[in-house]
Amino acid sequence: MRDRDHPLLAREGWLHVTLIVTAAVVASIWVGSWLAAVLWVVAVFIIQFFRDPPRDIPAGVNLAVCPADGKVVFAGHAQDPYLNRPAFKVSIFMNVFSVHSNRIPVSGVIREQWYRHGRFVNAVLDKASEENERNAVWLESESAGDVVCVQVAGLIARRIICYVQPGDRVRCGQRYGFIRFDSRVDVFLPTGFEPAVRLGDNVKAGSRVLGRFMG
Repeated sequence: MRDRDHPLLAREGWLHVTLIVTAAVVASIWVGSWLAAVLWVVAVFIIQFFRDPPRDIPAGVNLAVCPADGKVVFAGHAQDPYLNRPAFKVSIFMNVFSVHSNRIPVSGVIREQWYRHGRFVNAVLDKASEENERNAVWLESESAGDVVCVQVAGLIARRIICYVQPGDRVRCGQRYGFIRFDSRVDVFLPTGFEPAVRLGDNVKAGSRVLGRFMG
């Protein structure tokens, strides 16, 4: 299924892109080529950061898709601190060149949401999951059971955006949030989950299969 329900340039970046492109145009006309060149380089970086391309969402029973673009920095058994249970955890680190749009891993209903203030240490570190500012949503799925998806701020990230709330029905691959600049997403899944990704894999949100739920 092709996902086309949002613009190619994320709405979260429209103001940033408008400001930097305007500044670059003004510098090109009134200031000088050296400043204009710098501003155009920054504009290109900002535009690529806020890109949000459509994705082909895989169809299948008991499938979960990756919630974020980036590199898998953890995949293994861990304690879920939100539902207080043993779980299978996958963590994906997004650097400044990753698409930062976040997607729902499996269809279901949002049961709860938790937002916690915290620090802004490097998101590639495991302690970021416990110390950094973060937003978690608890998703209940008929086929998968309980899944917790956590947006974690990074070293320079200062804004976590989440568009779902308790009671919302969501679909697999649906765009549900955005994190500005480097960050990570942690997913806590049932212990019977069979991952299709490994440590070090580079993955894409929505289009890459995260794994399967064992029935």
